[in-house]
Amino acid sequence: MSEAEAKQIERMKQVLEAQKAAFKAERHRPIDKRKADLDRVANLCRDNAEAIAEAISRDFGNRAREESIIAEIAFVIQDVAHTKKHLAKWMKTRRVGVPMTLMPGKAEIRREPKGVVGIVAPWNYPFQLAIAPLVAALGAGCRALIKPSEYTPATAELMKSLLAEAFEEDHVAVITGGPAVGEAFTGLKFDHLFYTGSTQVGRLVAKAAAENLVPVTLELGGKSPAIVTPDYPRDSAAKSIAWGKFFNAGQTCVAPDYVMTPKGSETAMGEAIVSAVQHQFPDASTDDAYTAIVSDRHYERLNSMIEEARKGGATVLQPEHDSQAAQAARKIPPTVLINPPADAKVMSEEIFGPVLPVIGYSELDSAIDYVTDRDHPLALYVYSKDKVQAQRVLDATQSGGAGVNINLLHLSVPDLPFGGIGASGQGAYHGKDGFDTFTHDRSVFSTGKWHPSRLLAPPYGKLFERISKKQLG
Repeated sequence: MSEAEAKQIERMKQVLEAQKAAFKAERHRPIDKRKADLDRVANLCRDNAEAIAEAISRDFGNRAREESIIAEIAFVIQDVAHTKKHLAKWMKTRRVGVPMTLMPGKAEIRREPKGVVGIVAPWNYPFQLAIAPLVAALGAGCRALIKPSEYTPATAELMKSLLAEAFEEDHVAVITGGPAVGEAFTGLKFDHLFYTGSTQVGRLVAKAAAENLVPVTLELGGKSPAIVTPDYPRDSAAKSIAWGKFFNAGQTCVAPDYVMTPKGSETAMGEAIVSAVQHQFPDASTDDAYTAIVSDRHYERLNSMIEEARKGGATVLQPEHDSQAAQAARKIPPTVLINPPADAKVMSEEIFGPVLPVIGYSELDSAIDYVTDRDHPLALYVYSKDKVQAQRVLDATQSGGAGVNINLLHLSVPDLPFGGIGASGQGAYHGKDGFDTFTHDRSVFSTGKWHPSRLLAPPYGKLFERISKKQLG
């Protein structure tokens, strides 16, 4: 560990203690202050939209401005608006019934902020995946410490500067640094830890948090399938899948990770996807609308996956492109792999890039079995004109979320919880589920000065026997 990292770790411990002290002084932040906090987040997004998009693009080498505006900035602004609109209802103490045997009395559930939360953000959507959890935390009345990814330093520094202008450090703060800082961050005694990233690192985060019994939300990943049934128009499926897969060059946790299509149609489906993406990006190597791969390490990993599949007998389909220009720009053209080997990395690891395997299935049940024999994915997509078949796929599988004849957009519906299941994650957020994540349901039962339960206190006698027999039915 370097001296700079040691200093950063010491500083984040001090900030955490300052935030805990500030929360202790104001455990129940009133709704008007919470809404003002949310307004500050929305305003910094609006006022700095171009700077945020530019910083993200600098981190990637090239990120389409339009993708950043839609998926990072507008997403957060809409999230703020939805949270403000429903916050009073979400915060409201809820009365619940009391059984006759416990009357007279009043029972209620108080919605109380958990306290100081830690947010670990990934690199693929470095702004949105840090700020959307922050919106939920602020709506819940919490204070927050954010650790962005070291792979996106320009975005991290800008986010740190913007949040420092909008909030006091004892309310919201950003801690930057590499793996050593990140590891120390996940070991802090937060009141809740929110992590977005890979399943592999998620396991380590859960272990670190468990040392302090810190509750965690894990937003992970997995291999999200897209199943196309025989009745669905191939070109329509191809256009939808191509858009979802190659948005942000496939560096999206809920992007289709592989396509299952009826046997014999694999090549036709692959060619239709390539045709659709060729229309979207006439030359991915030089088109600024097509995003680069975030780092040399990920670029090499993806190329290695493609070559392994090629050597294993997969047919590789790519649209026309300038290969030298693509390499210079650290871009991998949209790539479709027809029937790669089952043991290839593209079929066993989350791809997280613009590489899409297409495999054939003999009947729908075999496609369902293929999915259910593996870890539950973060998302699952089914393309079918037959509602019964689509429902059959949904009923027989498990996934964090799902889409029918569409992909990706389920995460944009504010009232739908977003999260995984099993290896793809635990816990959820967005909308009320985000508020609930950072809120403790405190159960309160209250009575007057005297309550009949005192008649049941020792020494036990005939009255206790009569009452206990009645309760036992």
